[in-house]
Amino acid sequence: MKNILVTGYRAHELNIFDQKNKGIAYIKKAIEGRLLPLIEEGLEWVLTPGQYGVDLWACETVIELKKRYPHLKLSIIAAYQNPEEKWKEEKQQYFHDILNKVDYYGTVSNQPYNGVWQLTARDDLLLRKTDGILLFYDEDAAEGSPRFYKQKAMKKHEKDGYRILTIRSDDIQSIADEERYSGFDS
Repeated sequence: MKNILVTGYRAHELNIFDQKNKGIAYIKKAIEGRLLPLIEEGLEWVLTPGQYGVDLWACETVIELKKRYPHLKLSIIAAYQNPEEKWKEEKQQYFHDILNKVDYYGTVSNQPYNGVWQLTARDDLLLRKTDGILLFYDEDAAEGSPRFYKQKAMKKHEKDGYRILTIRSDDIQSIADEERYSGFDS
């Protein structure tokens, strides 16, 4: 696998409303754990839609991994221009800090939000440009926006053998429990 799409829940779907939430560190560790073997096998690009939540935490994770794996590249492909413009100022700054560290940033549409077609076009492009997906989604725990990616990825898997890797709530809980039991979480 050369290119992977990483996405999942938006922060509010996980009841995470600021960057200080302890759960973010566990999510990032889960992402890193799934990406490391792929990087060792030759992964070159990580692509994400850049939504506030798992997408941007994945970007942070990849930015850290690039220190050890300088060949690794990171891209955000947004659906439309200025997706962050309605976010709170603190979240906008966070987004811009990440944008300064990506290897490529682009938008599918060169206009502001104009309809769901932009999101659909972005999702289709990301799936077309990648060999697989790492999706943080757990339908047993909570429905949410990632279900659309899962449905499209499943169709692509059946047709083309598209790889689907997942992170579930249990995976995050295991990481949290492991740290708690080893004395790191105080």
